[in-house]
Amino acid sequence: MEMLEGIAASAGLGPLGALGPLLVGVVLLLLVVKLLSMPFKLVWNGICGALLLWVVNLLGSFVGFGLKITVIKALIAGFFGVPGAAAVILFEIFG
Repeated sequence: MEMLEGIAASAGLGPLGALGPLLVGVVLLLLVVKLLSMPFKLVWNGICGALLLWVVNLLGSFVGFGLKITVIKALIAGFFGVPGAAAVILFEIFG
């Protein structure tokens, strides 16, 4: 029994047994997934913000509201998504 405990300790398993490396693996996997999902979220925000600006510009033309889409407004709507597009629209209306 002592020999098995010595082998486990030398392999780095320690008191947690095989659970330690499993936990480290799960944490590393979660970090990798989180880092890879961030660019997709940014792209999705950009698509939703640009689509909202386009729809507001299209529907606003029926009631006389024109939204001039500039690079800065597109970046704000693209980075912040729907809340950014709503802020740009409200700034255009009340600003």
